[in-house]
Amino acid sequence: MGVHRHDRSSAARPRQRPRLVLPALLGLLGLLLAGCAPLGPTGAKLEGDRLTDLRPVRPGGTLQIALASDPDRLDPTRSSTLVARQVFASMCEKLYDLDQNLQIVPQLAAAPATISADQKTVTIPIRQGLKFADGTVMDAAAVKTSLDRHLTLKTSGRRSELANVASINAPDPGTVVLKLKQPDASLLSVLADRAGMVMSPKALTELGDEFSQRPVCIGAFRFSERIPGDRIVLDKDPNYYAADQVGLQQVVYRIITDGSVRLSNLRSRDVQVGDQMDPVSVGSMAGDNALQLFSSGSLGYQGIYFNLNNANGIGNPPGPVNSAMAGDKRLRQAFSLAIDRNLLNTIVFQGLYQPACTPIAPGTEYADPAQSACAPRDLQRARQLIAETGVPTPIPLELTIPNTPESSRIGQVIQAMTAEAGFEVKLRPMEFASSLSTSQDGQFQALAAGWSGRIDPDGNITRFVKTGAANNYSGYGNPQVDDLIKKGVATNDTAARRDIYKQLIDVVADDAPLIYLYRQSNLVVATQQISGIRVYRDGIIRITEAGYTS
Repeated sequence: MGVHRHDRSSAARPRQRPRLVLPALLGLLGLLLAGCAPLGPTGAKLEGDRLTDLRPVRPGGTLQIALASDPDRLDPTRSSTLVARQVFASMCEKLYDLDQNLQIVPQLAAAPATISADQKTVTIPIRQGLKFADGTVMDAAAVKTSLDRHLTLKTSGRRSELANVASINAPDPGTVVLKLKQPDASLLSVLADRAGMVMSPKALTELGDEFSQRPVCIGAFRFSERIPGDRIVLDKDPNYYAADQVGLQQVVYRIITDGSVRLSNLRSRDVQVGDQMDPVSVGSMAGDNALQLFSSGSLGYQGIYFNLNNANGIGNPPGPVNSAMAGDKRLRQAFSLAIDRNLLNTIVFQGLYQPACTPIAPGTEYADPAQSACAPRDLQRARQLIAETGVPTPIPLELTIPNTPESSRIGQVIQAMTAEAGFEVKLRPMEFASSLSTSQDGQFQALAAGWSGRIDPDGNITRFVKTGAANNYSGYGNPQVDDLIKKGVATNDTAARRDIYKQLIDVVADDAPLIYLYRQSNLVVATQQISGIRVYRDGIIRITEAGYTS
């Protein structure tokens, strides 16, 4: 979280045992429990991860998947949302993918990459004979076209991910060679995400900036139509190299933002898969033999971004923001200290999520156990920090949140907790797509947002806190952080990288441009008639082998 530090600085360590439940908070939580949608059985528990169902499936049929929000652009270069990645997983394959153990495996690449002794030349063999959905052939030149676009397009969300790439060459139809400015330990994990997605050069030329309206890639399914806010339809692609292994004829992604409505549609079988199901819905389906739960731990996090200098929009010169929180990190530290992450998890999520205070998931290769243990709530220290600033209370703060029942509950709990310290939080609910443009344009004081997570720590850090990065919503910049980011990818030594990221997280925690609150579990519900979907820790639902049971 924003002030969880290990240098024993006064802003870092709690001075007293926290008051876990205070009168105002009790009153609010009583209202939540009585007046909102029921929070469900508090005894709901997850009994380990369940990643897939291997029952045999019959060919044919249409699979309806309920998504929690409407994807942004269906353009791998410019997209920035997890929900868009759900759709891409069915229609836009990558050079590399992740298996169920989060190991990087070839997808459109023919084999693992070869890396030179100085770690500055990466050679990628490309599979031959594969066709895009428009029937044109994929070769190394096509891969180069997509990588060049990811790297150079002004509106690309991939530029910071590929920032260490100096040049891209295709010396023959089966080989792509990347020359790097410096060694980059994160590169292959980047190529296992949107930066590794390969688009049809023909479609890119014909459609230009309108590519997202009719995207053409390589995948089990191809784009058919999109009705914004309602549905995205994909049809089975006969050009797909493994079309004989794809059972479904069609996939329809339906936009259903309310978790209880997603559950109702699952029970009525109007949809067969529900993405991002909330713990309330999961708790209420206990004993329902018509439904099945898939679950996995998450690599990502949910938190709050404070707008420090993003007055003119990302990519434009920074400017002052009209918010007391922007001017003094002690206020942001106090805000973080005022939040009881364990209680938030218990009340809103029935204890099915995890408190979070760093961008790296606990138990992963680069996580520091001491850093991952969040400091408890400390109202006395929070009030002391506010008093030191001289800013009069209550301190106003507008918090932009998604307009969903769950986000409203989260916002109200944060409102009550931080009010005890001296903050006056006003909630600003906003439709998901609108909040994306709002965050990019810098039209917010504080923003509740999350990240689905990546296997390499750089993927959870750089794009949010590096000066000028694509998702640096806060407009934050710190030369020390930028230097540590550079060092973090310049070595493949795990112990050295772990130490670098520990230092980096400490610096960012002290500056507190964003604070981490909780780590979701990936909860996906399907009807019992569906088999073959796969739900890994990256949060993506893989449906290439899915279908209706025999």
